[in-house]
Amino acid sequence: MIFNKVLRAGFQAGLRFQSTGPQASARAATAALKESLGGFSFELTDQQKEFQEVARKFAREEIVPAAPSYDRSGEVGFLNPCVHHFAFTYFFLDLRKKKSKLLISSLQYPFPLIKRAWELGLMNGHIPEDCGGMGLGIFDACLITEELAFGCTGVQTAIEANSLGQMPVIIAGNDAQKKKYLGRMTEEPLMCAYCVTEPGAGSDVAGIKTRAVKKGDEYVVNGQKMWITNGGKANWYFLLARTDPDPKCSASKAFTGFIVEADTPGVQPGRKELNMGQRCSDTRGITFEDVRIPKENVLIGEGAGFKIAMGAFDKTRPPVAAGATGLAQRALEEATKYALERKTFGKFIAEHQAVSFLLAEMAMKVELARMAYQRAAWEVDQGRRNTYYASIAKAFAGDIANQCATDAVQIFGGNGFNSEYPVEKLMRDAKIYQIYEGTAQIQRLIISREHLGKFKQ
Repeated sequence: MIFNKVLRAGFQAGLRFQSTGPQASARAATAALKESLGGFSFELTDQQKEFQEVARKFAREEIVPAAPSYDRSGEVGFLNPCVHHFAFTYFFLDLRKKKSKLLISSLQYPFPLIKRAWELGLMNGHIPEDCGGMGLGIFDACLITEELAFGCTGVQTAIEANSLGQMPVIIAGNDAQKKKYLGRMTEEPLMCAYCVTEPGAGSDVAGIKTRAVKKGDEYVVNGQKMWITNGGKANWYFLLARTDPDPKCSASKAFTGFIVEADTPGVQPGRKELNMGQRCSDTRGITFEDVRIPKENVLIGEGAGFKIAMGAFDKTRPPVAAGATGLAQRALEEATKYALERKTFGKFIAEHQAVSFLLAEMAMKVELARMAYQRAAWEVDQGRRNTYYASIAKAFAGDIANQCATDAVQIFGGNGFNSEYPVEKLMRDAKIYQIYEGTAQIQRLIISREHLGKFKQ
């Protein structure tokens, strides 16, 4: 189990886990993490602070130095049709020297960092204790996510995609499904994925075309999914497919959720997409061609899939907001550091009001985004419906991540537009926070619906 490997006996020097023995000690070590803050307080527990510090140390000492190489793809390139499993090869023509050269672009999946995060207990935190996991609440997981995103949001997204893939099983799986699919992820660093989006159905989930037809004790699935994070690395998938062919059937009854083993015949991951940002995250299309899924891999039953898929978002959107906040915090820190080093007109640019006000605006936005995601996470940990707060946090944090990254580039000036400086990557990485797990516009639609509903009551 994960804590037989991860909690190798308490925190060593307050920074890393060490082990004393069986799983019982792991239970005791994590019990404090689940303490309620009680009443109204901004103070974290000592255990939460320790968890946060482990994530912060890992992000700043291990992720930050490695992130540029995982992101780098070269300025101009031609994709070699012979693609390695882990890396893409590019040919470059050096026009100044009039000769060609071969460069191996990284674009690798950051598995060494993911494995390290797994060893430190910084991923799969939501897996229940009876499946060998930590059973962390959303609030505690968000503290970790923000720190990881500070290091690199591509790495953070790869890790957080596991939580999204797991969440339908956590909230709707039976005991056998949980122990089989969640339990294995505590024994080794495996990945999973959430297969819902399609080429023609993103925000409009009800427009999904993937079909599942029951034949005896199995379902035969045909269709195509798109933009699946961890799509080529997953050990298994949560899949949403239409089981009621009637186009008039409501979405709440027309779809069914399945667990699909990645090595099932007919499952065909496509090529790794070359995205603007978060490049080391593995994003692919996946084709399902006559894929046979046993009926015991259905979550709850036929027709429950849409509610399961949407219910997962209430728990995973706060961590997405936490990731956006981590990126914004990184942008603020990089901009502040630069503003205290760069001089113009005989003084540091931080002393110019135009720059200091930009920094002030960034600081305000980061603090408010952090409060928003923590409120959304706290609400769901209290067992309350948090759809309203989750969408507010996701929309606001996604927006401020983009604003802070843009302002950081502005403070860096021409240097900020160059890939030798970190803020250029932050600006590219930030955009996806306004798109995945529900666009900024969909979040506003949800917020307005929830707000008007409460007002009418």
